[in-house]
Amino acid sequence: MAVRLDEMDRKILSQLQEDASQSLDEIARKVGSSKTPVWNRIRKMKDQGVIGRQTVLLDPEALGLEACFFVLIRTSEHEADWQRKFLATLRARPEVLEAHRLAGDIDYILKVRVKNARAYDQFYQALISEVKIYNVTALLSMEEIKSTTLLPL
Repeated sequence: MAVRLDEMDRKILSQLQEDASQSLDEIARKVGSSKTPVWNRIRKMKDQGVIGRQTVLLDPEALGLEACFFVLIRTSEHEADWQRKFLATLRARPEVLEAHRLAGDIDYILKVRVKNARAYDQFYQALISEVKIYNVTALLSMEEIKSTTLLPL
């Protein structure tokens, strides 16, 4: 169930999404409030689960992870044991940035970030050695047009 947020909550969340390293004083000034009410609202939104963990965004290319693949997976296995093993395998692979179970012809889509095509092949070989997969299609992203962590508020 969605949490009810007022305009001030949304302003605070927008500031945190833009730069969570801002001080409470900075956020309060930008949203037109004072420090204590902003802190109380942030604490409440954390307690409600609106705000999860805080982290830092890294530039994958600066770290040598220049290849982004979208991996489409079809499986003929739908038993609980297979799913548990598959999900555990995905969670254990740091190359997998995102994994989604889909409706339609494709069962899963993965976003995989690696150094190059050879590194993707190593990931692929490891994946298929751990779990039985019916079909895998890898799509190399030629250009990242938009990527954001900012949710529309």
